Formats: sequence, structure tokens, C-alpha cells
Amino acid sequence: MIVRLLPCLGLSFGVLLVGAPSARAQDAATQQTVQVDQNDSLRIRLPVLIVTPQKEEEPAQDAPVSVTAVPRETLEAAGVRSVSEAAEYAPNTYFNEFTARKLSNARFRGVGSSPANPGVTTYVDGVPQLNTNSSSLELLDVEQIEFVRGPQSALFGRNALSGVINIASSRPSLRTWTGSVVSPVGNFGAGDLRASASGPLVADRLGLGVAMGYARREGFTRNPVTGHDLDSRSALFGKTQLYWTPSANWDARFILTLERARDGDYALNDLASVRAAPFTAPRDVEGHTHRDIAAPTIQIRRTGRTVDLWATTGFVWWETDDLTDLDYSALPLATRRNNERDRQFTQEVRVASARDQALVLSDAVTMKWQAGAFVFTQAYEQEAINDYGAFVLSPFLDFPVREHTPVSRIDDRGLGVYGEATVTFHDRFDATIGLRGDVEHKEAALDSFFTPLVAPPVEVRADADFGDVSPQFTAAYRTSAATRVYATASRGFKAGGFNPASPAGREAYDEEHSWNVEGGVKTTWFDERLSVNAAVFRLRWQDMQVNAPNPAVPGQFFIENAAGAVSKGLEIEMNARLAPGCDVFASLGWADARFEEGSVSNGVAVDGRRLANAPKYTGSAGGQYSVSLPRSATAYVRAELVFRGPYFYDDANTAEQEAYSLANFRAGVRGRRLFGEIWTRNAFDAQYVPLAFPFATPSGFVGEPGAPRTFGLRAGVTF
Repeated sequence: MIVRLLPCLGLSFGVLLVGAPSARAQDAATQQTVQVDQNDSLRIRLPVLIVTPQKEEEPAQDAPVSVTAVPRETLEAAGVRSVSEAAEYAPNTYFNEFTARKLSNARFRGVGSSPANPGVTTYVDGVPQLNTNSSSLELLDVEQIEFVRGPQSALFGRNALSGVINIASSRPSLRTWTGSVVSPVGNFGAGDLRASASGPLVADRLGLGVAMGYARREGFTRNPVTGHDLDSRSALFGKTQLYWTPSANWDARFILTLERARDGDYALNDLASVRAAPFTAPRDVEGHTHRDIAAPTIQIRRTGRTVDLWATTGFVWWETDDLTDLDYSALPLATRRNNERDRQFTQEVRVASARDQALVLSDAVTMKWQAGAFVFTQAYEQEAINDYGAFVLSPFLDFPVREHTPVSRIDDRGLGVYGEATVTFHDRFDATIGLRGDVEHKEAALDSFFTPLVAPPVEVRADADFGDVSPQFTAAYRTSAATRVYATASRGFKAGGFNPASPAGREAYDEEHSWNVEGGVKTTWFDERLSVNAAVFRLRWQDMQVNAPNPAVPGQFFIENAAGAVSKGLEIEMNARLAPGCDVFASLGWADARFEEGSVSNGVAVDGRRLANAPKYTGSAGGQYSVSLPRSATAYVRAELVFRGPYFYDDANTAEQEAYSLANFRAGVRGRRLFGEIWTRNAFDAQYVPLAFPFATPSGFVGEPGAPRTFGLRAGVTF
């Protein structure tokens, strides 16, 4: 099968490089497949992916926006277990994340921010995660993940300045009971067990879905002082759903997501040491990173003849508890304990013209519309304690000192109102105008002090109001049933706020705004066997928020505004079904993201320098080949290549990660009920350091090594 997969991959790359075929070539290819097309059951077509980047369901090929959808079939076939792994299929998408799952920050087209004020907001079943500490969950019963790039503030409001991530859970079945038990095992003591069941409690009226799992692995990084591993992972997680359809026009879902993660310490070490001897980090204190999440969600939908209604109510409660060796060495110099908690409530109500029932304005003109309101409250608390040994802070302090920085609480509440209208002319040309207004009020109580009192305490009590109006203008034209071109201009908005801890006088930061201009084309070829999409963009920020290291507190960051920046680039995606059982894909993103003249980050002029953690290019390519076996079984092999261009770790462009690539493979056999496979990630054991930041070490940076080669078996049963 591997031999058969190679020509599939070669042909797909040739199509991508040469470009879309001509109409004559398309006709020739169609003639060559007449015999296959004569039997509808043998037709080879790509599946139609339904996406929601504009809050309304529509085919991905019709959506006038750069969006990558990763459906359930791909998540299962590739063994995807995190949002960042799914993001490998999306161009110009990069996750800046630690080994501890709580710190996972998405960046689109070079843009992101801190966990407390993300530039890309993740929505889980329609509920925004206002802090990224709750956005990276174990994937369980997930139907699809969408990566929507470019400002989406006209519909999603605050903190969608560079895009949104939509994660949708699978609906419970109302007709029959189905389920599965899946268990991957691998090196580093990895073990995983996931079980799910879904079916009707009352036929066609009430469905129940239950899923739960437990996953663990030993750490990749060894502490030579004790011989223990540092960065282990362990989590217990579950999801329960009730799906109720009291009538043909109404349905409701209740979703409860729970996770209890007990991870090891960060694997940070001096950057030069990480590169010379990866997966080794000396510690005199071995810490931990714990996280608990509870997220109940209620969705209500009513479909009518002229108007549809949606309401989404969401609660997210999470807490974290960290302990780490703050000097990242075997010396008893400093430790840090950090406790955070967050309580958020969101409510969105949306009305829209009924699906497939656009308003008829004339014989040639129709209109669809939607409008909604969104309210939220958020209460964030943090208490962090740094313990310093004698003489660490000063040669005159011959005793241990405890620094409380911060003891803080930030309360936030806000309101957003939006509307959008799409006017269609002659079923070919769409003109869309969207507008959203957001207002919010923040209050902060920020305290820092020492025990004993070696310096005066700092107390800040402040409040501020923020707001913005975010417009969007889009034009789309169907040149044929298989081709759609679009152009859009949109304004992005990210709220200002307060830093829980920062240098004196820099507790507050202002709003960030952007304008994005984008043009794209979406095409299908060979009777929907091949799709090729492309987009070009230019994104410009004002008062850009950057994450800067706090010079007074090691390992701590704060947000400040750094003037302006521009990102420009392109994105290409290709998917093809070349033959029965032969699927291939490829994506490529290029982004030149740089600071503008006059930009300053942490007191350093950064004019013309590249934004931190913004790869010059990203991409992926691969395919899967399946062949039928006796007794309704299928054998398959899958190969993927993920590559990342070079990028800098800091705004001053002092330290850089060179380009690297990762290869993933899996092969197995699947029957009606049972399946088994072998798999490997980072098959050639590429060594790289995906994350580093400035710190007082010999190289001036500390970083974490990327995951080494992992491999194992996965088996399961479905019913």
C-alpha cells in the first residue's frame, strides 16, 4: 500500500505546483472517467464540508473567507488529540505552546497575544474562551474544528482581531445507539482510553451522549539531579450531552465538559543547553502544572418559515495550580507558585432570515440577514508567590524573601450588538455588509508586596471602559458553479485592559485595532474531485499589543502597546480524491509580519523587525490510501509532512528557530467493529525548540524542546 500511496502523493503535488488544469484538460480527465461515472455508487468526489465562519451554516467552498475545516473523519484518521495538532492542516496557523497544556496560544498570520487577552478566540460549541487557559482541551466527541483566519470582529466582536477557532461537538443520535472504545499506547509509557456512547432515550425526541477518557504519559525531559522525568502528562476528562427535539421547529442541547489535568513541570532550560543536550533539565525542585475545567453549555434553536432563532448560554469555570523551579537550575535560588482561577458567563441570542428563505427584493435580487446580541461577565483572580533564597535579590539580604506578585482580581463585563446583510444579484454576485458595536467595563485590584517587607508594597485600584465599532465589507462572485472569487475589507478589535502584574506605571494597556484587506478564489475541478483555494491578504495593526518580559520579575510577562505592524502574505490549500480510497492534501502559507516605523517593544526600537513567533511560512502535505479486504475490512496507510519556516522568539529578533519539518505515519486495518493500527509522530526525530523567551541565563533565553519521536499502537471497537 505504501508503494501505491507514493504516486497518489506525487500526482497531488504536481497538480499543486503546475496549477489548476485548463478547461480542455478538465474535459479530457472527465472523458477518462466516464466508465466510473456511469455508476453513481462509484463516483469519486470530495465530501462537502459545512462550516460556520459567518455563524450560518454554508459549504466551505462558498464561504467568502479563508477557513480550514478539519472534520471528524480526519481527526480520527490522523489520531488528532489536541487543537494544535489539528492546526497543522491550516496555513499561516501556529501554536505557541508549552508542554503544559494550559499555555497554548494560537497565532494566525503572525498575530497573537497573551493568554489573558488573546488575538485569536477559541469557541467551544458557540461559547468563547475569554482566556486561553481553557481553550486547549482533550478532544472528545468533536465533530469538526474550523480555523477562520483574518479579523472576524464584525460578527464575533472583541478579541477576534486575527481570527477565530470553532470547535463543534457531535450531536447525540436520536435513532440508534452507537459507540466506541479506543485505546492508543506508545513509548514514554503513553496510555490512553476513550469510550463514548450515543443514542435515543426517547426515539426521535431525546438523545443522550456520554464520553469519557483517561490519558497519561511519562515526561520527555529528564532531571539529571534526581533521575526523574519532569514534563509528564495525565488527565481525566468527560463530556455529557442531552439533545431534545420537542417539535419539528425546536431543538435544544445541554453539554457538560469536564477535565482534570495533572501535568508535570515545564521542561525549560537555557536555550543553548537545550540545543546541545535536549530533554535534559537540572532541577532542585520538581514542580507541577494542574488544571481543572468545568464548562456547561445550553444551546436552543428554533427554525421558522421566515425567521430562525438561536440562543447559546455558556459557563466556563477553571482553576490552575503551578509550582516550578524559577531559576531553571539545580541551585536553590528561586521557586514560583502560581494559582489562577476564572469564572465566565456568556449569553448570545441571534435571529436570522430562515434558511433557504431569502427575502425577495425583485426578480433578480434577494437578501439574507442576521442580527444578534452578546453579553458576558468574567472574574479573573491570580495569586503568584516567588520564593528567593538568601542573597538572591541583594548581597545585603542574607535571608529568604517571599515576593507576592501579583495578588490580583480583574472583573470584566461587556455587551456586543451586531448585524449583517447579504444582497444577492442574479444568483451570482453577493454584497455583504456587517457591523458590530462592543462596549465593556473593567475593574482591577492589583497588589504586590514582599515578606518580610524589604520594599514598599504596591496597590493599584483602577477601572476603564473600552469599546469599538467593527465594520466588514465583502463582495463575492460565482464565475461558474465550480469557481467563486471574493474580496473583503474588515476592521478588527481587541480590548484593552489591565496586567495582573507589571512594572510600575504600566499596569494598563490600550485597545488594539486592525484593518484587513483580503482577496481569494475557491475552485473545484474534475467533477468535484479536486479543490484548490487561494487567498492573499494585507493586515495592518495600530497600537499593537505585545507580550513583554517583566525586567523586575523573572519568568513574568505583561502586555503593552508597541505602535504598529503589517502582515502580508498568501495561503493555498489543495484537496483531491484521485481514485477510490486515495485522498491527498497540501497547504502552504507565507506571511511577512513586521513592525512598522516607530514601534517600540519593552523599551527597544523594533522598526522593521519580524513579529515574534511568526514563521515565514507554514505548510503540510500528505495523503491516505485505503484498499478493501475480504469480509468488509479495509487496510489503510497515511503519511503526513508538516513544515515550519524560521521565526524569532522575541520582538528584538535576538534568537531564532530555524526551519524544521515533522513526518507522521500510520497504517492499520479496520473492520465492521474492530480496528488496529501502528503510528508514529516526528518519525525522523527532528530536533527543534518551538518556544523560548528572554531570561537571565548564559544564552539570554530559556526554551523547551519540541516533542521527540513517539510511536505506538492504537486499537478499538465500535458498535
